[in-house]
Amino acid sequence: MRIAAAADIHLRPERRESNVRAYSAVNDLAELLVIAGDFTNHGMQDEMQECLRVFEHIHVPIVAVMGNHDYESGHQDELAGMLRVAGVHLLDGQGIEIGGIGFGGTKGFCGGFAPHELMAFGEGAIKKFVEISEREAIKLDYALAQLHTPVKVAITHYSPIKETVIGEPEPIFPFLGSSRLERALDRHNPALALHGHAHKGSFSAHTLAGTRVCNVAVHVLQRRGEPHPFVIFDL
Repeated sequence: MRIAAAADIHLRPERRESNVRAYSAVNDLAELLVIAGDFTNHGMQDEMQECLRVFEHIHVPIVAVMGNHDYESGHQDELAGMLRVAGVHLLDGQGIEIGGIGFGGTKGFCGGFAPHELMAFGEGAIKKFVEISEREAIKLDYALAQLHTPVKVAITHYSPIKETVIGEPEPIFPFLGSSRLERALDRHNPALALHGHAHKGSFSAHTLAGTRVCNVAVHVLQRRGEPHPFVIFDL
């Protein structure tokens, strides 16, 4: 299967015509589109409606997870419902099989990268923060465990490894992803893991166990010189 992938698309109404042209190109180039979070800028319903106006012109299946921007205004449940009603396969700890390929995903969360992960010690707020990070890793583990296809693709918004956030200011690395997600990947050995969130990060690296991880934020793809606001993978 040939899949296209992007993240951090942040679609705006003033660019609708160019967005329709750019994203509808996927119809001729791939059999499926993955969006690894951040449909919107501030998590508002009118922003998601703008995304859906663009998606009306996309005729291949869309598999996606939410991003942190989609949570900004507290309307994430409404936005998720809008996506699902529009036919987007939105994953939040679930897996889905399409065309013989398994896709498992969740938003993920931050917490840092081994050996410098934040641990659940001290104040209650720190423990809650780490609990959220651990819960997202469990959701990714469960999503991938549901899949019985020979080829699996993992989708998160936050990064599972440090290497694909390199390029961002190092002090914010802990807020861009978590090694807890990497450990979930390495238990299930997907063929590919896709994420976004790190706009200034690096495109591709591997987990310790060898899973290829790609940062498909559109800003990263632009710097790579991709001709479209997505990148193509052959699986």
